[in-house]
Amino acid sequence: MKKLSGNSRKQPPQVAPLVRGLRNSKRKGELAELAFLHKAASLGFGVAKPYGDSERYDFILDSGERFWSVQVRSTSSARGRTGYIIPTCSGKGHSAKPYRADEIDFLVAYIVPHDVWYVVPINQITPFQMLSFYPAGCRIGGYWEPYREAWHLMAPGADLTRPGTLRRLRTIVARRKYFAE
Repeated sequence: MKKLSGNSRKQPPQVAPLVRGLRNSKRKGELAELAFLHKAASLGFGVAKPYGDSERYDFILDSGERFWSVQVRSTSSARGRTGYIIPTCSGKGHSAKPYRADEIDFLVAYIVPHDVWYVVPINQITPFQMLSFYPAGCRIGGYWEPYREAWHLMAPGADLTRPGTLRRLRTIVARRKYFAE
């Protein structure tokens, strides 16, 4: 049996769907929502899903102190070597509308190949049309890394209007800390 060197990583084999063929983007999104439901519930949040697809948010999380409206986005295809892109708007083309703070509280991005979640407050993403995530690291540091697995932003006692929390995160981002995994 051939031994792998320390630098090469063996990718797990892709499992073909057994019954109904390949998944379209709608089905992939539904799977990401199921993964979010499991993750949030396992962390102790109460989770509610609104009926239908008419709301701008996918879930309502109950922290025990307040409700948070959450939009879940996911991707499984990398752009370039390590980057993953998540749009911050709904719709396509000219009908695309950016999410606003009066519609959702958080955009939660799921990077499927790395099984990594980014919990980003809406007031941090409003100037951006797309977010670029680098869960495997990058040369200049990841702008959104302070929000990796940042479920504490929705935990009891968290308040997005309290400036200290976001100021600390901005300071970390401003220093452009290098990271590696």
